[in-house]
Amino acid sequence: MQKSEKLKKILAIAAALAVWQAAAMLLDQDILLVSPLKVVSRLSTIWKEPGFLSTIGFTLWRIIAGFFLGFVVGCLLAVLASKIRIIEILLWPYMVTIKSVPVASFIIICLFFLSSSTLSVFISFLMVLPILYQNVLQGLKSADPELLEMAQVFCIPWTRRFLYILLPRLKPFLLSACSVALGLSWKAGVAAEVIGIPDGSIGEMLYQSKIYLDMDDLFAWTVIIVLTSVAFEKLFIFVLKKAFAWLEKR
Repeated sequence: MQKSEKLKKILAIAAALAVWQAAAMLLDQDILLVSPLKVVSRLSTIWKEPGFLSTIGFTLWRIIAGFFLGFVVGCLLAVLASKIRIIEILLWPYMVTIKSVPVASFIIICLFFLSSSTLSVFISFLMVLPILYQNVLQGLKSADPELLEMAQVFCIPWTRRFLYILLPRLKPFLLSACSVALGLSWKAGVAAEVIGIPDGSIGEMLYQSKIYLDMDDLFAWTVIIVLTSVAFEKLFIFVLKKAFAWLEKR
């Protein structure tokens, strides 16, 4: 079944690339739409340029920092909100505002208070926070109240209550939230870099590609962003699943 799904995904990617190549050939204007073959050719040389790894590292570590900050704060606030109703009520307008306000608005506002080099950290954190908070809160609320009450009556330790009652309910919510939040943190973080233009970032490379109408570089860096984002997401979800499996065996 898994092999069949992988084959379908590979065929879908191949079909998308074929459509892209056909569109590029019909348009025949590299300044508007470069072909995937030229993007692959550019990818084969771009990694040799000085500062390539440091550029990826600059953006990668800041987005990872923003994601983990949002992950920790979101989970902590969700735990507090599940215990104290007034905290959930007080946090509600802030979470709704963060979800509703366009990312570009937050980026421009934050530029008045933050340096361009730290902007992507805060924007990634801001986009991840409500997703983790709401999903973890829903997971905690979905736990069977009768089981929790029984555990409290029999004075079962908090660690056992977490492992055997809360964790199984929390697992699907947390995995789903992380999958969504990781992709959003990359989108928001790179967008913050494109507007803030910190030196040595992927956002700066995208901005320069736009200024010089260098579509080869623009598409090549976009592919690099997608590959890096997907690789980190797969790695993090894998580690998280292993952590859940380890906790469940205890």
